[in-house]
Amino acid sequence: MARVCKITGKRVLTGNNVSHANNKTRRRFLPNLQSVSFPSSLLKRQIGISSISPAGIRFVEKCGGIDSFLLNTPTGKLSQPMRKLQKTLMTFEQTDE
Repeated sequence: MARVCKITGKRVLTGNNVSHANNKTRRRFLPNLQSVSFPSSLLKRQIGISSISPAGIRFVEKCGGIDSFLLNTPTGKLSQPMRKLQKTLMTFEQTDE
């Protein structure tokens, strides 16, 4: 499983541990990824998303929820799993009308 946020695209960063004697060893800075479920009013169920950063969670909530986030975001800016979910929501939205 890649350590990449599905909303913001945050990835693993690399750097150095620097000791008191100024010895440098390589290290990895891992992103703070969470598993979260958002309520969907269109699908009438919870949508579970793994590997999402807290910044991504805040952004989805700022947009008004997972439904409005996916419907208002251009397809080119979404990751592959989010595109699939967006397509599912669009079909449900069309059958609702």
